[in-house]
Amino acid sequence: MKSVWSDHSNIPQFPQLRKDIKTEVLIIGGGMCGVLCAYFLEQKGIDYVLVEGERIGQGITKNTTAKVTSQHGLIYDKLIKNAGIEKAKMYLRSNEDAVTKYRELCQNIKCDFEQKDAYTYSLSDRKQLEDEVKAVNVLGLKAELVDKLPLPFETKGAIKVGNQAQFNPLLFLSEIAKGLKIYENTFIRDIKDHTAIADDVKITANKIIVATHFPLINKHGSYFLKMYQHRSYVIALENAPKVNGMYVDEAQKGMSFRNYEDLLLIGGGDHRTGKSGGNWQELRDFAKKNYPKAIEKYAWATQDCMSLDGIPYIGHYSKQTPHMYVATGFNKWGMTSSMVAAMILSDMVMGKDNEWRQVYTPHRSMIKPQLFMNGVEAVSNLLTPTMKRCPHMGCALKWNKIERTWDCPCHGSRFDNKGQLIDNPAKHNAKV
Repeated sequence: MKSVWSDHSNIPQFPQLRKDIKTEVLIIGGGMCGVLCAYFLEQKGIDYVLVEGERIGQGITKNTTAKVTSQHGLIYDKLIKNAGIEKAKMYLRSNEDAVTKYRELCQNIKCDFEQKDAYTYSLSDRKQLEDEVKAVNVLGLKAELVDKLPLPFETKGAIKVGNQAQFNPLLFLSEIAKGLKIYENTFIRDIKDHTAIADDVKITANKIIVATHFPLINKHGSYFLKMYQHRSYVIALENAPKVNGMYVDEAQKGMSFRNYEDLLLIGGGDHRTGKSGGNWQELRDFAKKNYPKAIEKYAWATQDCMSLDGIPYIGHYSKQTPHMYVATGFNKWGMTSSMVAAMILSDMVMGKDNEWRQVYTPHRSMIKPQLFMNGVEAVSNLLTPTMKRCPHMGCALKWNKIERTWDCPCHGSRFDNKGQLIDNPAKHNAKV
């Protein structure tokens, strides 16, 4: 199904790489993060090349709800308690700088950029909201607790943060990609030291940025243990109310709301990839009950990489690969996190220090409850008797009858009903 962004944009096309090349910096992955990395390196006059396995912006980026905000659910009270106030400040400042950078760039780009307030609401726990408001204010950003929301159900209130934004991500991407050194339809299968290997060509680079949503190399970084993938669904309704802001439930399986032009975008129906959940039916049932005169114009789904502690992994791919860098684990906040990652990684490959990098380092402690849950899921699926296996690490594939795909519950790779690869970390088709 096509997202509203895909129907309102015209992405420029780039050639396929046909011969071996050398470059200073290679960027693998043409989503928002990879293209922003290329844009910043282009601005600095650094020799780089970006390669994308299919078309730029046609992976996860086209399916975002495109909220640009530093308020990522109820994160700051937890960050202060678990990581300390200094790292919580770094996380907040980096994301506020990301919002500001988008605002600056969008002054000269027609991408339906709108300044909006961001709201995180709770259906059950006002105390959580009160604690988050206090935490955000302590960290230096103005937040307030509000009681009335233009949503068709009762809440315990919401934390409101002003001066955030929303936009059309593909219109933005289309503009900043113009003139960049990009090769499309160039799928990287492996990385060996300083060489990236596609089907017919090799690219040698002094430094390599892996911005492929889920990292593609297993032998470094342990990302197959540090992350899982999570699906969520969106419907866009005509003849539905204006909510004048961006709204998300603090619960992972809650609903989100924002407008785009004359449409109301409702997100939800979430579940771990390879598991079952509410999907579009949950959203359609909600819309039928609460907006009976609304007409569904678009429906799509997206997939997010979830880290162990709610913070993305941005920095060196592993301690053993000082020439490789990674950006992943954006935890449903891909637009803002893409900008943060691009600013950090473009500094790092140029040898510049970046004050935020320590809060995002991929080498922080893995001792978190989610690590155990990821391990249990992997072991149980590896032991499941079936011939339908994911080529990534051999986990049992599960049939997704709603989307008619074969999905991997371990790490989130997805394949169509004939086994053709849809979503990574797998690098090859599956035998189904």
